[in-house]
Formats: sequence, structure tokens, C-alpha cells
Amino acid sequence: MNRKNYRRLFLPLVVIFLLVSFYYTGGEEELFVIASEEKTPEVDSSLPLKEQIDTILEDERLDGAITGVSVRKADTGEEIYSNHGDIRLHPASNMKILTASAALETLGPDYQFTTEVLTDGKMTGNVLQGNLYLKGKGDPTLLEADLEKFAKTLKDQGITKIKGNLIGDDSWYDDIRLSQDLNWSDEPFYTGAQVSALTLSPDNDYDAGTVIVESQPGEGEQAEVTVTPRTDYVTIVNKTKMVKAGETKQISIEREHGSNRIIVEGQMPADGSTTKKWVSVWKPTGYALDVFKKALENNGVTFIGNAKINSGQAPENAKELTSKQSIPVAELLLPFMKLSNNGHGEVLTKEMGKVVFDEGSWDKGLEVMEDVITSFGVSEDAILLRDGSGMSHKNYIPASELTKLLYKIQEKDWYSEFEYALPVAGISDRMVGGTLRNRMTEEPTKGNVKAKTGSLTGVYTLSGYVTSADGEKLIFSILNNNYIDGSMAPIQDAIASVLASYEFE
Repeated sequence: MNRKNYRRLFLPLVVIFLLVSFYYTGGEEELFVIASEEKTPEVDSSLPLKEQIDTILEDERLDGAITGVSVRKADTGEEIYSNHGDIRLHPASNMKILTASAALETLGPDYQFTTEVLTDGKMTGNVLQGNLYLKGKGDPTLLEADLEKFAKTLKDQGITKIKGNLIGDDSWYDDIRLSQDLNWSDEPFYTGAQVSALTLSPDNDYDAGTVIVESQPGEGEQAEVTVTPRTDYVTIVNKTKMVKAGETKQISIEREHGSNRIIVEGQMPADGSTTKKWVSVWKPTGYALDVFKKALENNGVTFIGNAKINSGQAPENAKELTSKQSIPVAELLLPFMKLSNNGHGEVLTKEMGKVVFDEGSWDKGLEVMEDVITSFGVSEDAILLRDGSGMSHKNYIPASELTKLLYKIQEKDWYSEFEYALPVAGISDRMVGGTLRNRMTEEPTKGNVKAKTGSLTGVYTLSGYVTSADGEKLIFSILNNNYIDGSMAPIQDAIASVLASYEFE
């Protein structure tokens, strides 16, 4: 079949595939193969391993693209297959493998983030005479419920009035909120949320710096729109209209670039389902303060005088009134790796810089990451690190270096936590299967392939572990770059299936 005829046949299938729903994963919208009509490459299982994988890589969908593949034996590190394995390629969210490894090595699996409530004042009766500080130290798991507990604790301490200002201290990290290569068009979305040492998550997926906006049928002329958590820090501009039952639902929810105006528009049928979207917040420090002030008021703690809400730095001698520690890093790795939470990658990067160099910045954090990764045997000359999440199109690592890293970390005492955090193919529980829960749902790959996914425009990646039919644990990395048409998932899944089915003896 020539290229022209192939495209005529193939493009309608692409449309079918792209109509498949995007499923919210808590950090990265991975396109799942739920009802794809795209063909799965066929191979002769009697052929040697190299010839089977080579056959898959002859697929026409790879024309004009480049694919790096590396396979190693997990017990010896011997590389038994390579295709462009030494070529630097974009890892997308496979970058999180590097970040998680470096964080476990630098911070440790038991490391926790802290949030503190401080004051520079003194009590006079039930009045706190002085400022109240909410100091963040990078915790991406801070919830509205935690702020409610802080407020209740202050009330239990006898504070009912505060004569001073409410100040947010986010000085634990620098004031650069977005990584250097993040596209401006990505920042309104939860995948590109701003990084602040003081921030807030709307639910237990811990998408820090975001709110959940929901639109559902309303009783009037417009759809009903709600925000979680309840906050005045964002402004909802409701441009929706209600239409008759049975008509098409068309609702868009998007924050204006550089502001906290969230525009909700389109039509909602009377029998329509709820539209739910996680939207990033501009300058999340103020967002956390606004929700904290409401929590204080809910618990009977009010500000008196000309109180202001602003950012600042708590004095060194400020007294701690209460505090909260996050879940440990080992637990944070579950939403980070399984749900591919971009914000966690950037927080962990800055935290490594803070712990090692006393500077919570991307520059210092990436310096730590490079030092750690190269100490595992990865070639310094082969990699370029630009962020902790993989959102950058300037991150580079060859497939062979990724498998080398995955081999070396097996000897670490924290390796079990790392492996446990990887998505598991075909397991429907989202906190087990993660971004692989709807891929490779049949044996021998189901429950066998444990690997990190990744996706950017023109980039699709999969790296991790699989056990062959005769019990040989294998390490693999597949980095698809520079493709335009179609999905790379069937090709990656076919390679994983070959590895899972292969018998070495």
C-alpha cells in the first residue's frame, strides 16, 4: 500500500481514536486506548526477540518519526536489544522516573513537607494582638480541611479575634512560579499549575494550585456553576445557557491567561450531565490565604481593625501556634507516578534544591537531580534536564540511559517504594493501574507490565519493567518522538507483549 492510500485509510481511524474520551488522571491527561480502531502490529512469535521487535518498528505509523528502544535483563543489566538507544530523545512524563529516583535518594521515602501557622503577637484576653502567618514549606497536599483544623486549633487556644494582618509566607521557595519551558498557553490548566511554597489542593489527588469547577443543569436560564473549595479568589464568569433536554451539551471551562477570571460558556441541556474541570489558579499563595480566612471565620475567629491579607515573611522569632505535616514522599509518589501529577515533579525538584543547597529553585533542584542521576551511572553528556515533570520539550535522555537508570536503582533500599508507584497495566483501580489501567488489559501483559507513561505533542513514551514467559525480569524503554499521525500506544503495547510472551530458554 503506498503512502497516499495508507493515509486515506488511516486518517478516518485517527478521527475515531481522537474521539475517545480524555480521562482525568490527577496530573496529566493521558489519552487512553478505550475504543481505538487502530491496528495492533502482528509479529511471528517464533522469531528471535530482535526480529520480533524490528518487525513492530517497521510499522508505517513510524514513517518520518524516530523511536528509541532499549531492553535489558534486570538481573545483569545486559542490554539485549537497542534501536536508536543512544539517541537523545524527549522523555515527556518518563522524566518523572528521574525525579522520583532523585527525590527518594535525596529526601528519602519518609520525608514530609510542613505547613506552619505563626504569630509575632501576644494574647490579650481572647484577642491576638499581632499578625497571623500561614507559612508554606512546599506541601502539595494541603487541603481546605487542614485549614479548618488550623482554625479550630486557634479557637481552642482561646483566640476569637485577631488585631493584625493575615500574611502568607511562601519564601521557602523562590518566586518563580512556572518552569522555564512551560508554554504560556499551558498555564491556565491543571497540568501547568503554578508552583508556590504555599499552595492548596482541592481534593486528594493533590493537584496543588487548582480549583475544581463544575457546571450542571440549572433551574434558570443559565447552568449552575460551583467552585471547590469555596473561594472568592477566583471569579466565575457564567456565559452558559440552558437548552431543552436532548440537545447537545457544549460546555467549556477555561481561565483567562494572567488572571483569575474563569470563563464558563456554552450550552447545557436540561438533562445534561455535570462537566467537571480542574483549573489552575494565578498566584496560589493568595488562594490559600483566602480559603484560610474563610476557615477562620467559619470557626468564629475574626479580624478586627484595618486587617489586610498579603504576602510577606514571618519573623525568625515568630511563635508557632500549630502546624501540619504532609504524607511521606513514598505515599506522594502514588499520585505523582500513577496519575502523572506534574506539580509534584516540580515541587520535589525545588525541595531537593532547598534541602541540599538551601535554595528552593529549579536551577538548584535540577543540579541535585543531575548529580544523583549520574551517580547511578547515567552519562552526564547524554542528558539535558529542564524540569521535574517532563512538560518541557527540551528534556533529553536516550532510551539506553533510561534502562540503565532503571537497572541501577534496583539495588537501592527505597526501590520497592519506587516500583510500587509505577502504573500497572490493565488494573482498573486508578491508584494501582494509573495511566495504564485501560491499556494491555489481557494476559500476559495485564498486571505484569509496570511502567511510566508519558505524552506531549509528538511524544509518547513508556519505560519500566516486565517479566517474560519463562520468568526473566526485563527492563525496557520506548521513546516515540516526532510522530504526527495516529497513536503510538498499540506499537508500544505490542513491544511490551512480545517481551511478556518471550521465552529465553
